[in-house]
Amino acid sequence: MHRRILAPSVLAASLLLAIPASATDFTPGAPGIGDPYYPSSGNGGYDVSHYDLRLKYQPATDLLEGTATILATTTQNLSRFNLDFGLAVSEVRVNGTKAKYVKTGTQELEITPAAPLAKGKSVSVVVKYAGKPSELSIDGYTAWHRTPDGGVAAQEPDSAVWWFPSNDHPLDKATYDVSVLVPDGTQAISNGTLQSQSSKLGWTRYNWRSNKPQASYLATLAIGKFDITTDTTANGLPVINAYSKDLGDNDGAARASIERTKEVTEWLSDVFGPYPFNSVGGYVPNVTSGFALETQTRPYYSPKQFANGANVSVVVHELAHQWYGDSVSVNGWKDIWNNEGFARYAQWLWSEKEGEGTAQELADYVYAQHPADDPFWKVKPGDPGADNQFDLAVYDRGGLALQALRNAVGDKTFFTILKGWPAAHQYGNAKVGDFVQYAEKVSGKPLAGLFDTWLYQPVKPAALAAKKAKLVAGSVVTQPKSWKKIAATNEIHDRH
Repeated sequence: MHRRILAPSVLAASLLLAIPASATDFTPGAPGIGDPYYPSSGNGGYDVSHYDLRLKYQPATDLLEGTATILATTTQNLSRFNLDFGLAVSEVRVNGTKAKYVKTGTQELEITPAAPLAKGKSVSVVVKYAGKPSELSIDGYTAWHRTPDGGVAAQEPDSAVWWFPSNDHPLDKATYDVSVLVPDGTQAISNGTLQSQSSKLGWTRYNWRSNKPQASYLATLAIGKFDITTDTTANGLPVINAYSKDLGDNDGAARASIERTKEVTEWLSDVFGPYPFNSVGGYVPNVTSGFALETQTRPYYSPKQFANGANVSVVVHELAHQWYGDSVSVNGWKDIWNNEGFARYAQWLWSEKEGEGTAQELADYVYAQHPADDPFWKVKPGDPGADNQFDLAVYDRGGLALQALRNAVGDKTFFTILKGWPAAHQYGNAKVGDFVQYAEKVSGKPLAGLFDTWLYQPVKPAALAAKKAKLVAGSVVTQPKSWKKIAATNEIHDRH
């Protein structure tokens, strides 16, 4: 009997041939979801369905301790994958088994599970972590606002990386349970509805639930001492508003504005269709920032928004986003007009309703205020670029586009479009082009040229285009009564 002796190279080759092809087909998930504006935002290889965040926060020291349980489904054969996160991690488990992990770049948590993950499988990821969010700076800015009595997480396009690991891009929406333990006498506010509250040994736990798909930047956390008011809308929707106890001179104006949330929500429901979430409200923490943000179900307002008195227009803007931006989110950040153009136009419609200037009069005024050589017209709302994502043109020129659409298709069709779009794409994502196609479908008219003129051409639309949009082309146009209140919100999303 003769044994055949294989050379090492031949033996290795034969072993490789014995391994099923599928076993070699596991690759790393991409470290970004593919957004050209923010290449490092989000990740590839999986889709999250739910975040369960169990947190403990000490206001005196800004120490946040957390355990995040993430439920997801793989979208490819994964050898490893990334989460977006900035705080220090102490342990990661994938499907219950400890996994290797390493921090890379400014916000990447790279995880290698003990065994590769097959495509289409359910996966649980548990991340334990701790740190002081106020000490974390990414690309020169922070989304964590330290307050005299606690801290607040709110920012766009990124805020999650400061307080929980996530797939941080609007394309990957999920539901949320947020449980927060804070010292007695301190409150924790988040999205959705308060499921329960309990106290033990000097600590109080608040359990919040957001039961509809939510983008990670729309998740919010506010810890401090608040005066909380509650109500319900005409159809039973819970209204939860919160005001820091130390707002000073801005307290009255903030309350006079935000306490109209119920009224504004009911009105917007007539314009945009049924409200899409399980609660509504707003909160005003004692922060030094000046912006507001459409954090889902519970918009964030800086006290400075009310420094010159009550301003319901800012409330209209952020609540309009619950339909346009939150329920229907951007496909990529270049589609920001789908959010901001409509929120600005909602302010114009509120002005029209209140008898303080029609949307047409506001459009006339915007068109007249910017001469042809104004840089305002260089910004393309349909694709403004990352540096101009929150430029005034995205708002005001974006509003002009909608007024042009309204005049082209007539009020009946226009308001049918406004109400139908959030229903057609509810809880999903959409591109600017998707809206153009939807408007064409509903109206039965070719509208690509109209949108190209008002959203994509880096020049002031000429007199003929203005005439078609029924805009007053002259330079002398009376300022609508609502203009100052609306203009006061021009830097509403100026987060830097």
